[in-house]
Amino acid sequence: MERVTKLSAEKAVVIFTANVDCPMSHAVTTLFSGLGVGAVVHELDKDPHGRDMERDLARRLGRNPPVPAVFIGGKLVGSTDRIISLHLGGKLVPMLKAAGAMWL
Repeated sequence: MERVTKLSAEKAVVIFTANVDCPMSHAVTTLFSGLGVGAVVHELDKDPHGRDMERDLARRLGRNPPVPAVFIGGKLVGSTDRIISLHLGGKLVPMLKAAGAMWL
């Protein structure tokens, strides 16, 4: 969907969530915040086009529910499991630096 593509390019890191009370969304946003990354967070339940975007994200990720869905540098990286795996493997920070989300 055009809207997801447009919103995902707003900033170096964009996170689509169901709501801030979702534990997985909270874990991902807390991780990025702890790394000093100022991610844009879109809460699908508060967007009038949220259901359409959620269906698009489910199609892209091949899973339901599709949130949180994390885009880095405008590219879909994945959900919580993928982000945590990248972080534990030492690959998340270099990816964030390459996207301009981190400088140190």
